[in-house]
This record gives sequence, structure tokens and C-alpha cells, in this order.
Amino acid sequence: MFQATRRRLTIWYAAVTGVLLLLFVTGVYLYVRHTLIERVDDTLEHVIEVLTRSLVIEPVSASEGKYRLDIESSFPNPAQSIEDDHIDIEWFDPEGRMIWSTFWEPSNIPLSPYSSSKTVHQSDEHIIRQVTKPVKINNHILGYLRVSHPWFEVSVPIRQLLFDLFLATVLMIFALSATGWLLSGIAIGPVKESYQSLKQFTADASHELRNPLAMIQANVQMALSDPNADPQLLQRQLTVIERLTKRLGILVGDLLFLARLDSGIVANQKQIVPLDALLIEVIEEQRAIAQHKAIFLSLHIGDSTVASDSFNITGDWEQLARLFTNLIGNALKYTNVENTPSFVEVNFQRCNQYLQVEVKDNGIGIAETSVNYIFDRFYRIDPSRAQSVTGGSSGLGLAIAKAIVQEHHGVILVESILGKGSKFTVKLPVE
Repeated sequence: MFQATRRRLTIWYAAVTGVLLLLFVTGVYLYVRHTLIERVDDTLEHVIEVLTRSLVIEPVSASEGKYRLDIESSFPNPAQSIEDDHIDIEWFDPEGRMIWSTFWEPSNIPLSPYSSSKTVHQSDEHIIRQVTKPVKINNHILGYLRVSHPWFEVSVPIRQLLFDLFLATVLMIFALSATGWLLSGIAIGPVKESYQSLKQFTADASHELRNPLAMIQANVQMALSDPNADPQLLQRQLTVIERLTKRLGILVGDLLFLARLDSGIVANQKQIVPLDALLIEVIEEQRAIAQHKAIFLSLHIGDSTVASDSFNITGDWEQLARLFTNLIGNALKYTNVENTPSFVEVNFQRCNQYLQVEVKDNGIGIAETSVNYIFDRFYRIDPSRAQSVTGGSSGLGLAIAKAIVQEHHGVILVESILGKGSKFTVKLPVE
């Protein structure tokens, strides 16, 4: 699927850039061709201007205002006029008959007395560019001066340019195709990674949902299979179904919460949150669990002399409460009661432009190989251990904690030593 998408992206990239390259090459060709033709025309116009000034005109009848052109004095030897710029000169009388020419053979090109620059075919292989200008004195036409330039000085560079442009275009298309393949691979990488994550997330979610649903179905079938079952047995089965339904509801709620955070549709209730007060509230909620497990739970607020509003941040109270409830509850859940004394310590302080909360315990800790994965969804360090904990664990608590921290533009870090405990550090920016 991704290879097909990558091929389509490459084809589209090559096609679009190829069209743009073709337009650019066409523009270059037209510009160079126009420039070459313009240079030839400027040369012809300059030659006509110089020749017109050098013409030797003699009066035939001054009283009647008649003049004639002295051909021998006006034009050089034909053999000397062609070599340098390949320009040929022709002189025509007022009736359009050719009188003088530098061509070795007559051009046989009809005279167009009032034509501007034009390209004409002298023969199948001989193309020339011509400019014709009438020569007048006192509104009396003495004749017509026509200069010609061979077209090969335009056609040869143009053919070479076309070949170079064609070769460059082919090479560029190959280069662009290879570049497009590389760029499409880079562009599709995050999409592929997201797809794999979504695929894994869906598989894990299906697995987590399948277990409680199967257990609920099994208990319901057992209850329905025996109409005369003992009421106490039915009561126990209903209790199990209730517990499984509650666990399933929590799991579905966590999945919906993460999905909404990922899609950005969770409407944060932004407000000023006194983080010290929020932590006190969370500690009070968790204190009963800590006392039941004989774990010493404490909160330490650093530098209590600072102003109370120094511990305020802008955020969502409910999400932040859920964040620290997950972290503290997780610490209580996995603190080893065999350690004496067992403790979960929460340290809170302000550091420059952010508030820092540390949740530290002397529990069982996390293996070094697992530290980089504990924030992944459905990741369990020890599934059997997780299921042995009261209430079970879906592996979403730390994933939710990280998502909430990122939603508040903060960071969450973890340090842990296996068998000695863990420390989670949350840093939230202060506006």
C-alpha cells in the first residue's frame, strides 16, 4: 500500500516538475531565438544605415530634379563584401530590376519594396534573412537597397540549443524522478509510522477489550444455562460481571480520552490553576489507599515564602488532576511494602519559568531496557504483575499522563533503578 502511494507521489512530483521544466525550457528557447534574430536584424539595419550614408548620388538634370546613383563609387568590390559578416548587398532600380549584387549567382528573390525584416527561402537548403529599404531624394525614388544575412547563424545555434535543452531536460527528469522517489519516501515515513502505531494501538485495544468481554459473556452464559442456579452463585457471577463492566468502562474511557487528545477535539477548560492546591487535593484523595497499604505519602513544597501566585499555571484542572492522580496512584500501586519504610514522596517547586513536580517512590523500580517504552500505550513491564494488582492495569496510565503533559506544553521524565524505586519528573511552563 505504501509502495503504491510512494510511486504515485513520485509520478505526480515528476509530472508537475516536468511540466514546469518544459515551460521553462520553452521560454529559454523562445528567448534565445528571439535574441539571435533580433541581433541579425540589428546588424542588417546598421549595414543599411551605413550604406545609405555612403551612397554617391549624381544629378542628371538639376532643373528637373533628376538624380542617379554612381554604382562603382557607391559599392565596393563584390568579392570583398561577403567575407566578414556574411552579408550580401543588392541594389534595384526604381522599377525593381536588380542592378548590382554581391551574390555570386542571382538570388531570384522577388523584390518587396516596403517589407521589413523577413526570412525567405532562397533554395531548399539556403535560407536568408533580408531587409529592404527604398532610397529617396526629394520624394524621388532612386532605387531599393536590400541586404541579406544567411540564416545559418541563427539556425545552427538554435539546433545546438535544442539538443542541449533536450538532453538537459531528459537528465533533469531522471534526476527529479530519483529526487521525488527519495522525498516521497521521507514524506511518507511519518505517515507509515503513524499507521503502524495506529495498527498496533488498534490491535492492543482489541486485545484489551476482548478479555473482559469474553469473561462477561462466559459469566452470563453460565447464569443462563442453569435456571435453578443457587441465588448466591448468581450473586457472585453478577458481582464479577459488574467488576468487569467497570474495568471495561474505565478502559473505554481511557481510549476515548487518548483518541480525542490525538485528534485535538478535547476542549481544554483553560483557567488559572494553583498547582500547589491541586497537588494537596490529589494527595488527600490518595491518602486512604496509602494508609491501607502502610505507605507513607508526603508532599513537600519548596520555598514556601514565595508569593502564592508563583505556583499558578494556565491549564485544565481536570486533566492536570488526572495526570498527577495517575502518577501518584501508579507509585502507590507498585511500591514494595516489604521495604521499610515504604514511601511515596511528592516534591513541588518553581524553577525559573516552569513548575517542577517529582513523584518518587522506593518501589520495585523499572528495568533499564523498559524505561524507554513505559510511556507507550498498552506497554506492560510485567503483565502478570500488572494483573495481580487490584483492579488490573491496561497499560494506558502513563500514556495518558504523557499526553496531558504534552497538551500543556511540558515534559515528563523518568529515572528508575530496578529494585530501588522510580522518580517521575513533570515540568510545566509558567506563562
